[in-house]
Amino acid sequence: MEIYSTEEQQVDAIKQFWKDYGSSIAIGAVVGLGGLFGWNTYSDMKVKSAEQASESFEQLANNATNPAAFIEGAGNFAKEHDQKGYQALIELMTAKAAVDAGDLAKAEDAYKRIIVAKPGASIDMVATIRLARLQAEQGNVGTALQTLESVTDAAYVSQREELKGDFLVRQGDLVSAKQAYQTAIDNGGALTNPALTIKLDNLNKA
Repeated sequence: MEIYSTEEQQVDAIKQFWKDYGSSIAIGAVVGLGGLFGWNTYSDMKVKSAEQASESFEQLANNATNPAAFIEGAGNFAKEHDQKGYQALIELMTAKAAVDAGDLAKAEDAYKRIIVAKPGASIDMVATIRLARLQAEQGNVGTALQTLESVTDAAYVSQREELKGDFLVRQGDLVSAKQAYQTAIDNGGALTNPALTIKLDNLNKA
């Protein structure tokens, strides 16, 4: 089942950022706190932990094409490391692996864990959009529309509104779907997805 869209590029960008700078961010935070609390042994442990998490994440990402192995490794990462940024990315990858393996319940749980954790870097927005897609694909369009209401980041308005339009079309509410598509276009959606204009034109001709 294909439920992924343009936000895949955004996830890849976030993932690459954490691969490149994740351990540095964690180390920088420790150093910043060190001035207040005195850090010697404590900071050494945290720096080592951040570096180990970075290495573990890299190894895990290399297994992403093997859903079963990845899901098992993701569970071990959560037990061994306390790194919110990495963990959120792993949850996203776990959800995709679960979808590939046909375990939609596991995928839905992974998205919900990200949303609850609020890891920042807009990862929770991506998870919310993907959760809505997953819910709609399972026939729960009403629930999917409710889920989309949690997408509040301005950078994701066009994606939210286009997806909302798609869901409303499924429900037969063409008037509201037109409004959603138009809002998506007004927020720059047609620049990243020219098909959005076609969707609106088709409804206007209906």
